[in-house]
Amino acid sequence: MAAHDGEGLTYRAAGVDIDAGNEVVDRIRQHVVGTHGPEVLGGSHGGFGGLFALGAGFRDPVLIGATDGVGTKLKVAFAAGIHDTVGIDLVAMCVNDILVPGARPLFFLDYLATGSIEPEAVEGIVRGVAEGCRRAGCALLGGETAEMPGFYRPQEYDLAGFSVGALERDAIVDGSEVEVGDVVLGLASDGVHSNGFSLVRAALLEGEDPLPLDTAVPGTARPLAEVLLTPTRIYVQPVLRTLERVPGAIRAMAHITGGGLLENIPRVLPAGCGATLARDRWERPPIFALIEERGRVATQEMDRVFNQGIGYVIVVDPARAAEVATVLASEGERVHEIGRITEGEGVRIS
Repeated sequence: MAAHDGEGLTYRAAGVDIDAGNEVVDRIRQHVVGTHGPEVLGGSHGGFGGLFALGAGFRDPVLIGATDGVGTKLKVAFAAGIHDTVGIDLVAMCVNDILVPGARPLFFLDYLATGSIEPEAVEGIVRGVAEGCRRAGCALLGGETAEMPGFYRPQEYDLAGFSVGALERDAIVDGSEVEVGDVVLGLASDGVHSNGFSLVRAALLEGEDPLPLDTAVPGTARPLAEVLLTPTRIYVQPVLRTLERVPGAIRAMAHITGGGLLENIPRVLPAGCGATLARDRWERPPIFALIEERGRVATQEMDRVFNQGIGYVIVVDPARAAEVATVLASEGERVHEIGRITEGEGVRIS
């Protein structure tokens, strides 16, 4: 078949703009490099993969990986035209999981897929990813921006992330030492975080009487869009420093994501142990009351879908609970003693 000269079908005409992709690379470079430390290596690999030196700081290192997304919280970001917070969410959902056994996140990779690249929006997203990495103390080692015309609606995209962490084998926090009577500490969330947004949207933004995104949330002076898009709190640095300052006191930890307090805490408890929590021991952000009331959502359903104001749980030796709480507070966390480990299975909230 003869080669075609002159005008013909191009990649741009098919919906993929290579020039826009190159502009994105130029825009995001400063944000990515700003997360790099000496462990991130350059070289002649052409940027096809990121190189990370584990370093000599570990005696017997164990690696841990986690992957996650942001879910339908992205639909709120699309509607509000706010794109620089969901990148923080993406990092948080992975690094908070990596933290559960006591690991330090080393690096993060992101994947962004969209129907048409809009450089300014993509830069905002990656700027958020980089900010999340800075908060977690890890490197944004690389990523992929995929332009897939016809696959996504205009101005919509999807995000996925992957992180690798490390810890010493003999320092793994696995819940095996948890005992009846241990204290359950809760670290306050910054709101809904990144779970349950299908229910959030059904209760507040859809149906016969949807709330405008500029509606002031009762009990706050903030608009609904801002409250819902508040990024997931990253607990990594304060908790890692507490593990160092109060060694041996923390017996189990749980990231309160999908499944809420009811389903995430039992995941880290040994057989025969449950938890009894007192609801009046912590303050629930006003957004949860709005979801519950507008959607007529049962309390039990709220407890198994949302964090209800507690984004991270730490089970502690009761003799050292006050010390751990004091250190966490000094690291900037809002700490509440929310309950105790009890005999039996599951979580009861009274």
